Amino acid sequence: MTMATTTIRIDIATLPDHLDRSRPNVVAEMIEAGLREGGITADCSDLFSHIKIDLPTTQLAAASAVLVDLQLI
Repeated sequence: MTMATTTIRIDIATLPDHLDRSRPNVVAEMIEAGLREGGITADCSDLFSHIKIDLPTTQLAAASAVLVDLQLI
């Protein structure tokens, strides 16, 4: 059985001021840790212009709530 996945992309230029845009790998690690604390299995990575978050589609609503709490969306 395969699981559907969703990818969320957050433009680095739109990150809140309290996050260090010059260190996107640290931001990706912080996001992944925040999602993990919320019980969400996700893989976060920094790409050239954005943070990429891959997660099971079944956890999209919960992940969105965590991202709102982190002031990312």
